[in-house]
Amino acid sequence: MNLSRIRSAAFAAIISSTISGASAEQANFDEVGRQMSIMLQNNHFAKLPFSELSGRFLDDYLKTLDSGKVYFTQQDVDRFKKDYGDSLAKLLLEEDSMKAAKDIYDTFRTRVTARVTEAKRLLATEQFDFTKDEAISLSRKKASWPKDEGEAMDIWRKQVKEAMLSETLRREMIAKLAKEQGKPDPTAKDKDPKEKLALRYERFLRSVTTDVDSDDVAAMFLSAVARSFDPHTDYMSAKEMERFTDMMRNELVGIGALLKAEEDGATKIMGIVIGGPADKQCKLKLNDRVLAVDPDGDGPKEMVDIMFMKIDKVVDFIRGQEGENVTLKVEPAGGAPGQTTLISIQRDKVELKDEQASAEVIEMKRPDGDPMKLGVITLPSFYADFENDKVRCSVDVERLLERLKAESIDGLLFDIRNNGGGSLSEVQRMTGFFTRRGPVVQVKDTIGKVQVKESENKTPIYDGPMIVLTDKSSASASEILAGALQDDNRAVIVGESSTFGKGTVQQPMGIGRQMPFFAARSKAGTLKVTIQKFYRPSGSSTQHLGVIPDIKLPSLMDVLEVGETYLDHPLEHDVIAKAGDFQPLVKEHLFIPRLAQQSAERVAASKDFAYINDEANKVKERIKENKISLNMASREKEIGENDKLRIERNAERRNRFAVMEKADKDNLTFYKISLDDLSKGGDLRKVDPTKEVQDNMKRAKDETEELDDTPKWPSALDPQKSEGMSILGDLIDVTRSAKMAGLLQKSDSH
Repeated sequence: MNLSRIRSAAFAAIISSTISGASAEQANFDEVGRQMSIMLQNNHFAKLPFSELSGRFLDDYLKTLDSGKVYFTQQDVDRFKKDYGDSLAKLLLEEDSMKAAKDIYDTFRTRVTARVTEAKRLLATEQFDFTKDEAISLSRKKASWPKDEGEAMDIWRKQVKEAMLSETLRREMIAKLAKEQGKPDPTAKDKDPKEKLALRYERFLRSVTTDVDSDDVAAMFLSAVARSFDPHTDYMSAKEMERFTDMMRNELVGIGALLKAEEDGATKIMGIVIGGPADKQCKLKLNDRVLAVDPDGDGPKEMVDIMFMKIDKVVDFIRGQEGENVTLKVEPAGGAPGQTTLISIQRDKVELKDEQASAEVIEMKRPDGDPMKLGVITLPSFYADFENDKVRCSVDVERLLERLKAESIDGLLFDIRNNGGGSLSEVQRMTGFFTRRGPVVQVKDTIGKVQVKESENKTPIYDGPMIVLTDKSSASASEILAGALQDDNRAVIVGESSTFGKGTVQQPMGIGRQMPFFAARSKAGTLKVTIQKFYRPSGSSTQHLGVIPDIKLPSLMDVLEVGETYLDHPLEHDVIAKAGDFQPLVKEHLFIPRLAQQSAERVAASKDFAYINDEANKVKERIKENKISLNMASREKEIGENDKLRIERNAERRNRFAVMEKADKDNLTFYKISLDDLSKGGDLRKVDPTKEVQDNMKRAKDETEELDDTPKWPSALDPQKSEGMSILGDLIDVTRSAKMAGLLQKSDSH
């Protein structure tokens, strides 16, 4: 069910999961490819004609390696099509596909090596002329492959030139901001731009050459084959599956450190999880630079040099079994150049508290009515521990909801923005907290059989006014929750133009189970295959369409290519019959037309939403133009205009936000409650949201980010959440009035 929870490579490096002891034995990936191919044919929902997909397998593998079409040439692609375009499916089934995968990757490696060599030559010898009226494409997604090496190198030359121009302009802007604010220039000690870029290209080259072995090539190829069926069918190596499982349970095993790849090759400590192993041990510090790792903790003789190594490879060396040691060779922050020390840390479990459900109560004074209490629950994902019931988001939300109910909240805002989904059983159970027993989701399998999954609760835990806040990143299980509550007329959905549009169910299947007993089965990996589609109680699939909110709010995301529609090979949207026993509540009792009109009036009067619309229009135009100028004067003019606008808007924001902050202090009181708070007794914590630190990690100071002088949102309420609260307040008011007039019973009925 889970939409891949997209995180930066640095965050993926945080805290490493338990992994079974490495075996020297290698998997036979030709056999893995065969077994995966059979599993795809037998289990995938769409029942695609496997023998006809060779061309798609090839195209997707090439896109995996070279999505920007700057390394391969049309000549390369023509050869690949001639050699493999009609035969990859056959080669997979005949246990002979890895030669093709390796051949294509070897060509990719050769082309990358040539491009990086040329980049270094240009940076060492070229005097870039930024007075010419040259330009490059913003995106080469729809571009043709370069016809030959000559055209490829010309495209590459322009990309290197653009990188040099962007780095030069970046430094100028940072220096300007620092001077305006009377702060030191963070780039003053940086390496020369050409040297810095050369190191960046060197790291990229090593990520393609040194850091990639035959297992990695096989994983990339098999993943491309799997994704050729639909965007969410995927092959995961044994290590990737462990990471996926750990993320779902919100608990990882490692040292508790946030890592960042430095351009000079080292790995920098950018964060330390509070209460994690590194934090308890106290020796590893923020901004320390890791140069080598001994994964077994034995000492200097066993150190693995990690200079220029990809972050995920560094993570693989740091991760290990709970209770075992890992030793890091560290260059201490602020120490003498070249000074190093060894730090040994015992691996342990680390809880990802930022990914847990949390709640708050906001007491709001209404100028034309009684005071009200708004409950807010934020759920980052539908997490669950697949191996036991120790970690379940539905249990966490139930505890928080019961606590909010004890506070006699007048309404609930359920925030599932940026929630990419997760466990089907968890969302099924959770939906029942707000509805009486009835259909939550319909699931159709590969033979067309439809199963209706119902909520468990006979009566809801909470039946009061409710808003669900969504965005383009709300996907999968989030769409089940929002769709079910919308179909049932139980809650008002508020957010961006739609949710993501992922209406498919995936099941992880271990490929090793299909392998011969004597094979390296533990190294075979996992096929995460789409086996079902889900449908709302009304019968509509969320596939492609997502959940359309009852009240739409302006958003920059709406002009970006975000959502199922923009992915390769998505399954189609369709509609089935509504669930047989589905009887929604009375829609008129949500008063949506009235709420929408009141919201539209506020949005029209909002400076923040006006700025969002203006920026969205500019981004839309840039995407349409699809061009970046390589003329410095032109770029500086554009930057100057944007900077002038930034200064004007920030001045306006500071004045307006000061008034809003004062009004908030008079009219809003904030209380927080976390799962830790519940474990300690459940007392609400009164907080100042402008000072509340929600991060559970100590973070290194980023001097460049601190130059951003854009004022923070008043009371830490972004425009979408603030408007969601206002809509909830309106819903509470109109519901109270209707009850007083006898138009509604205490609990709505059919």
